[in-house]
Amino acid sequence: MTVPAQAEVVRALPYARRFARALMGSQESGDALVADALRAGLPSLPPRQAFYAAVAAASAQHPDATSEGPLGLRQRQVLLLLALEGLAEVDVARVLELTVEQAREAAASARIALRSAAAADVLVIEDEPIIAMDLRMLVESCGHRVIGMARSEDEAVRLAREHPPTLILADVNLGPGGDGISATARIQQMMRAPVIFITAYPERLLTAERVEPAFVISKPFEPLALAIATYQAVTHGTVPIG
Repeated sequence: MTVPAQAEVVRALPYARRFARALMGSQESGDALVADALRAGLPSLPPRQAFYAAVAAASAQHPDATSEGPLGLRQRQVLLLLALEGLAEVDVARVLELTVEQAREAAASARIALRSAAAADVLVIEDEPIIAMDLRMLVESCGHRVIGMARSEDEAVRLAREHPPTLILADVNLGPGGDGISATARIQQMMRAPVIFITAYPERLLTAERVEPAFVISKPFEPLALAIATYQAVTHGTVPIG
């Protein structure tokens, strides 16, 4: 492999890990899936797509990924690639070895299934008021209940203590109000709830240098990305940072 090709693979790795973790529901199992994919070898696609294809193929052999639920494995793969990873339909079809029509049908059926998924009690941690209100509307449109809106680290901990959430949606940078990662770590000392981080710089959370989140959404994001991430977090999520 040439040096430029190696550099492209390295740049693609964090996105493969994000996809795998969202698919599996935890850092440990997601990273293990990426390792399995690497051992099996990457197909002849652009590096990022090649990683996605290899991870998708490896997940089909994993019992945790193939467990029954409102959304099947293929539906979850399609939605995560479309909404979380931002691939076009044609690229999703190529990665999953589907026709474009098959990918489109899987996405459509998955959107219907998402509406019947279990509801969560959500704590939103976001210091920008307009973004916070947008998140509230999106969360509620997904069928979940918002039990608190926190603008700072201390407020988030207080609200979580008063109204224990079953899901936390957190920005990383809370400005003068502190840090979303620190806030969720403090909350996890009191209770266990999956966390979805929303950040403009997802690669900063996927460095393999520390305990990392299972669910990371890039800003700006599509509403569908939040819908599938909340579904995965509620049904498969484990504690991402503690």
